[in-house]
Amino acid sequence: MTHERSVTWYLEHKTDFIPVDVRTPAEFADSHIPGAVNIPLFTNEERAEVGTIYKQIGKKEAKWRAMEIVAPKLPQLLADIKKLQSSGKQPLLYCWRGGMRSQSVYQLANMAGLDIDRLEGGYRAYRQAILEKIPVLIPDQAIVIDGMTGTGKTEILHALKKLGHPVLDLEKYARHKGSVFGAIDGHIPHNQKMFDALLFEDLHNMEGASYFFMEGESKRIGHAVQPPELYEKKMNGIHIMVTASLETRIERIYRDYVACRAEADADAFQERVSFALKKILNRIRPQEIQKELLSRLEERDYREIIRLLIEYYYDPRYENKGNEIGRIDYTFSSESITEAAENISALVTSLHKKQRLSS
Repeated sequence: MTHERSVTWYLEHKTDFIPVDVRTPAEFADSHIPGAVNIPLFTNEERAEVGTIYKQIGKKEAKWRAMEIVAPKLPQLLADIKKLQSSGKQPLLYCWRGGMRSQSVYQLANMAGLDIDRLEGGYRAYRQAILEKIPVLIPDQAIVIDGMTGTGKTEILHALKKLGHPVLDLEKYARHKGSVFGAIDGHIPHNQKMFDALLFEDLHNMEGASYFFMEGESKRIGHAVQPPELYEKKMNGIHIMVTASLETRIERIYRDYVACRAEADADAFQERVSFALKKILNRIRPQEIQKELLSRLEERDYREIIRLLIEYYYDPRYENKGNEIGRIDYTFSSESITEAAENISALVTSLHKKQRLSS
């Protein structure tokens, strides 16, 4: 038995479903419903071919060519969808706007006796719905973790989440790390659509919370921009500064971004660092430090590169963000991530008791 499901209905029951994106791999890579599986009706090249026929020859000819391409794939395509049912979740088909692609697969699956569902309006309807819901779902009180590069802000957020606190990880949603070494992992940053989808998922999961933790990010994070409602909550939030010694910060960055990658492929790693470093080199003053960085890169002295970048690039930039950071309400050492998270967690409990956070 098959069913057409509205986006509202799906969002209320989404834990019971596994979204199946029948768009091309390129469309899926651009953005998709979090947790979706890509079972494409066409490859990127096949869809381009059908589109060209549609524009240059006509609709009928394009449909015929599409049938020729899809027909040999149908047994495997339907078998792949059928396998998903063994996960215990219901397959939910969608394409861009609930059009011909998902409708065709939906009808064929129905004829084959598969029990699947289809999302009305497709990904476009899903995106419209989450954009409307995001501002409403943001809890009232933001608790913002501020700190200079290498102070462990993201690690503290992860530790707080393990302790049961509601957390928004904006760097994860944007797939962006704000440092030279964080930018060389080879991952393409998420666009705005993917950022919004991942943000919505966590907001939906923390629905009903009175507060949330976030990092003190700028309005723009990589290729995405925070919703204005979230940024306003950040600016008016409770701000916690975390601090660590220069040595701890250097070792933390080296451990997280350099050690395993430099050992795995030293030459390739050096090239990626060189490419990333040259993007910001002209912004570093004095010029002697630019020369020193290039010299250290030649020697593959990454700890010294990290130190120079912290002292002459990242810390000065952070200090210039003073107006954006605003006031600092509390300060904790982050020499130990575990202790920092526990201390911050205890602070939240205290604030609840003092009714600074609504229950």
